[in-house]
Amino acid sequence: EVQKHSVHTLVFRSLKRTHDMFVADNAKPIPLDEESHKVKMAVKLRTEYGSVLHMPSLKENLREKGGPNTGDPYGHKQYSGNQGQELEYLITGTHPYPPGPGVALTADTKVQRMPSESAAQSLAVALPASQSRLDANRTAAGMGDIYRHAGIAERSQPPGMSVATVEAGGNKNSALMAKKAPTMPKPQWHPPWKLYRVISGHLGWVRCIAVEPGNQWFVTGSADRTIKIWDLASGKLKLSLTGHISTVRGVIVSARSPYLFSCGEDKQVKCWDLEYNKVIRHYHGHLSAVYGLDLHPTIDVLVTCSRDSTARIWDVRTKASVHTLSGHTNAVATVKCQAAEPQIITGSHDTTIRLWDLVAGKTRVTLTNHKKSVRAVVLHPRHYTFASGSPDNIKQWKFPDGNFIQNLSGHNAIINTLAVNSDGVLVSGADNGTMHLWDWRTGYNFQRVHAAVQPGSLDSESGIFACVFDQSESRLLTAEADKTIKVYKEDDTATEETHPVSWKPEIIKRKRF
Repeated sequence: EVQKHSVHTLVFRSLKRTHDMFVADNAKPIPLDEESHKVKMAVKLRTEYGSVLHMPSLKENLREKGGPNTGDPYGHKQYSGNQGQELEYLITGTHPYPPGPGVALTADTKVQRMPSESAAQSLAVALPASQSRLDANRTAAGMGDIYRHAGIAERSQPPGMSVATVEAGGNKNSALMAKKAPTMPKPQWHPPWKLYRVISGHLGWVRCIAVEPGNQWFVTGSADRTIKIWDLASGKLKLSLTGHISTVRGVIVSARSPYLFSCGEDKQVKCWDLEYNKVIRHYHGHLSAVYGLDLHPTIDVLVTCSRDSTARIWDVRTKASVHTLSGHTNAVATVKCQAAEPQIITGSHDTTIRLWDLVAGKTRVTLTNHKKSVRAVVLHPRHYTFASGSPDNIKQWKFPDGNFIQNLSGHNAIINTLAVNSDGVLVSGADNGTMHLWDWRTGYNFQRVHAAVQPGSLDSESGIFACVFDQSESRLLTAEADKTIKVYKEDDTATEETHPVSWKPEIIKRKRF
């Protein structure tokens, strides 16, 4: 009867047998085949140094080696150039050419351009070195050196050493030197932020928040189906708006008109007239819950994103759906607009970010670097860059093509929201109630906050769904799962001495993806 083993045991037994089979040959170096080595070196020389093979060898190297062909173990032709005279170059203009098509080239019609003084100097620098320049710089390498050392350097150099590179004309532009490990630049110092007000009034999770352009009040939307308007200075409730029949997931106040826009899990997108506090327009079209919305800064266009895997562009006045942006394969969690191209950016649960062409209604770029759902995107107010938040990483990108800049690692939670101010303070808020503050430029995490939940709430109701800076950027407002809005401000008493940057450049490691 055959004894049954676990897969684990069998795999390890197989590994051991394989190891025993090959262990005898483990330390034996493979003997070098001279013929194949010559072929390899010939190919390497042609590919790596083909661009400089036509350059003349330097006279000092030829004198030392006693002739043009010594010091070449691989039988290549060496170019001795002008052996009896110094290498000097005369920089002239272009060849004569006619002034236009169909004109005969004669002494009267010919055109000849002479280089400017600066162009002549730059060209002289790029040309092979003359003997007088070599006397000043004795570190030059000849072609014989290149032939002799090619292919050997990469094996003989200790790790961390860079091989000397050769310019046209045979000049080394760097000696053998240890490569310096990439270090993170010192981050800008930011004062820490502290909680100074907790505003309660909603009867459900506070899902979204927006500050009006005049900085007098702010608006929140909640799972209690209401929209509430609060005084920013005092934190007092000014107004409650009812009309949604499910959780309100997005609110935004227009800077171009006295309108407030809201969207929710009831598939509805509403436009409220704040002079009458009534709904004046509905935007119908989404087939499932609407998760977010944004207004275009310069034209009357509203963009919404939904669980139906699309984003829609609406004409604010006519209520017409201008474009349906389809391409995502899962719910679209966040959308942002800007005046420059690309004008629309979406983040989705399909782990991708898409940059859209507003006019054509098509995807310009799809960014697939994230491994998990992208629930938050934020645009920097001054730089032509943006950041995206996902449980795997916060990533920074360059517009217009979405070139990757860096990862901000360390906020290991489901990131629901991102906000950034002009000073370069990036805030990430997570589902577990933690909030991390980062220096935008360097990606240094200078503060971590986990505020206590409101008395009477469960610890599990610690979660940040949205955060936003006010227009002065001196206050940070967060919408939370304990039904409160928390307001933070910078600690005025903090200095760089009392809160130093605990920053160690030698341990910074950045992953590409």
